[in-house]
Amino acid sequence: MRVLLVGAGGVGTAVTRIAARRPFLDAMVVADYDLARAEAAVAALGDRGGRFRAERVDAGDESAVTALLERHACDVLLNATDPRFVMPLFRAARAAGATYVDMAMSLSRPHPERPYEECGTKLGDEQFAQAEEWEKAGALAVVGMGVEPGLSDVFARYAADELFDEIEEIGVRDGANLTVDGYDFAPSFSIWTTIEECLNPPVVYEADRGWFTTEPFSEPEVFDFPEGIGPVECVNVEHEEVLLVPRWVGARRVTFKYGLGREFVETLKTLHLLGLDRTEPVTVPGPAGPVAVSPRDVVAACLPDPATLGDRMHGKTCAGTWVKGVKDGAPREVYLYHVVDNQWSMAEYGCQAVVWQTAVNPVVALELLATGAWSGTGVLGPEAFPARPFLDLLTAYGSPWGVREQ
Repeated sequence: MRVLLVGAGGVGTAVTRIAARRPFLDAMVVADYDLARAEAAVAALGDRGGRFRAERVDAGDESAVTALLERHACDVLLNATDPRFVMPLFRAARAAGATYVDMAMSLSRPHPERPYEECGTKLGDEQFAQAEEWEKAGALAVVGMGVEPGLSDVFARYAADELFDEIEEIGVRDGANLTVDGYDFAPSFSIWTTIEECLNPPVVYEADRGWFTTEPFSEPEVFDFPEGIGPVECVNVEHEEVLLVPRWVGARRVTFKYGLGREFVETLKTLHLLGLDRTEPVTVPGPAGPVAVSPRDVVAACLPDPATLGDRMHGKTCAGTWVKGVKDGAPREVYLYHVVDNQWSMAEYGCQAVVWQTAVNPVVALELLATGAWSGTGVLGPEAFPARPFLDLLTAYGSPWGVREQ
């Protein structure tokens, strides 16, 4: 397998460090708008970097990405950029005849009149609109293949296949007890993406109603996370699992709740109140004249790069899927989960826990595609593939998962 990795930030760098240890990879081209960042990711691999090379590319330039895929004879494009670049990279992969893999899907747009009751354009709608074209071409796009979405969706598939006869509800629950020395507010993941998913209207799925939206941070609940993390308040957040799971797994209700904590929620509300979550440029006076800047980009520039926080970070992060239903005529409730300790990920890979946990899952998926354990055509979510090979390989990567009866 020859892979073009677009994006050499925290997650992209973690991808290279994980993939460098696996034999399935023939070559990986690490491309970023900032060539120095791509070169640094490759250089950090040391003796393991022989199959890797750095290139510069603008992720928004479809023709340039297509040309890069063709020049290096890459048969897979792995998208490790933020969701703004999903569609140009998705189209570039199709133009070059490459398999496409991403960790976040095309952006949503709220309903213009009833944003907190009805869906407008949903996450992934633009990609699924082209599913028939991909299928007719015999091409494959694996969408939402990070940790959440991604591993959480694999857990949903596993629960449906092996743990339940009927499923009442699937609820993805994400929580952590991470702290960062020296910072009162330092998100452990891209603040651009965090603002996008947390301040958009959350989506809920119910079988008799379909997809609908609610107010941001709705339906708070306290969820007890395993391995010492403990109880964390979780709230509804817009996320791809709610749009993916019902397409392949039968469940009467699907939700996603994020353990943000009250302080984080209040900070996000303040950013929204001040208009600092907006992506449309505003004009700002400058020494050389007026400059157009995106308020959200300014917020991101004022905060530390999450990839650089590992040495100051302490604690664990947990991604998981809570499932309630019936097995052999009796009610059953389980939580399938994956926990990463920041101390372990830093010592083993030099990557902080959240970006490492996100990055390991697309690499596992690439290996399954390379060996033929996963295959298909069209635009498919992680639920469309058998779960057991993925979970077995994840464990073989040295990062086991767990199941807790609730």
